[in-house]
Amino acid sequence: MTDTLPALTRCVLRIALAALATSAVAAPAAKPEPVTVYVGTYTDGASRGIYRFTFDAATGATTEPVLAVETKNPSFLALHPSGRFVYAAGEVDRFAGAKTGFVSAFSVDERTGALVLVDQQASRGTDPCHLVVDRSGRVVLVANYSGGNVALLPLGVDGRLEPASVVRQDVGTGPDRARQEGPHAHGIALDAAERFALVADLGADRIFVYRFDAARGTLDPNDPPAATLAPGSGPRHLAFHPSGRYLYAIDELRSTVTAFRYDAARGVLETAQTVSTLPTGFTGENTTAEVAVSPDGRFLYGSNRGHDSLAVFAIDAGTGTLTPKGHVPTGGRAPRHFAIDPSGRWLLAANQDSGFIEVFRLDPTTGAPSPVGKEVAVPKPVCVLFAPPPR
Repeated sequence: MTDTLPALTRCVLRIALAALATSAVAAPAAKPEPVTVYVGTYTDGASRGIYRFTFDAATGATTEPVLAVETKNPSFLALHPSGRFVYAAGEVDRFAGAKTGFVSAFSVDERTGALVLVDQQASRGTDPCHLVVDRSGRVVLVANYSGGNVALLPLGVDGRLEPASVVRQDVGTGPDRARQEGPHAHGIALDAAERFALVADLGADRIFVYRFDAARGTLDPNDPPAATLAPGSGPRHLAFHPSGRYLYAIDELRSTVTAFRYDAARGVLETAQTVSTLPTGFTGENTTAEVAVSPDGRFLYGSNRGHDSLAVFAIDAGTGTLTPKGHVPTGGRAPRHFAIDPSGRWLLAANQDSGFIEVFRLDPTTGAPSPVGKEVAVPKPVCVLFAPPPR
């Protein structure tokens, strides 16, 4: 009897532990919560402003888009780190009687996702086309395309915009007389430490580098002040690798991606490689638009307008260089922008001239995007912003 009880106890414990282990292994992963997606547009046609819909990252399903707020030419959007505010570049050349575009601040209705205008400020340059918010939520940096400059707008604790406190003018030209007659600031990226702000200038064939301090609200030219690309490249947008060691510029005019090694201590770029975004033998007209790196850092994507495709590249973790992996049609014309969802499983591509957003599933092994047959109808979509719930 005394020998039997311990043996029985041990047996019961083994069964219980095995059951717990099996339960833990079999427990399904937490289902991702649906997120709101905001879509910036051009309003020279049927569009009236920023649209919104809900995206289910578990299935790829979407709701029908509705107007989130009426506003003029919200061509690029950025989310406050709290999720409680959305900022939009108003891409126009006149605002409040002055030769400038504007930036709008909108508060997010936590229940519906609708947007409410908080305020607007001049962007201090014409045709603002890109903006970013620092992760502390202290400032907005905006690139003014026709103005050829970048401006820093401080933010209040209530998300309200203050007038621009710093404006930095780009300089330079390029060989394309139609597009590079002067500087055209087109995209801004902050490095991982947010010590430097990098500005892609399409007209000057340069990436200007600024020492950046959000707390002090400063933006000062670095030494050296810029990295130079091949003549006629026309750098448009930038994407950092998650490691912070590499930066990628998509070059609108030459349909290339330029890979840089990045010295985060000094804010210095060194060219590593330039690779075409087009398949061998393509002879039609094309300009590139957006560039993004997958959250795991293994793949890079770039959009072609003309070839109307996503170019896919594998990234070498040791060198940051790119290997072409093919092209996937975006299902429509002129994919101006695309975005990868926070889970890294989905990509949404905005086909500007076709008036819809195509939903793609990303293969975790190959990185290949596969269309799921879902088109989200939005007039003239030019920016896609995933917006997790406010915190």
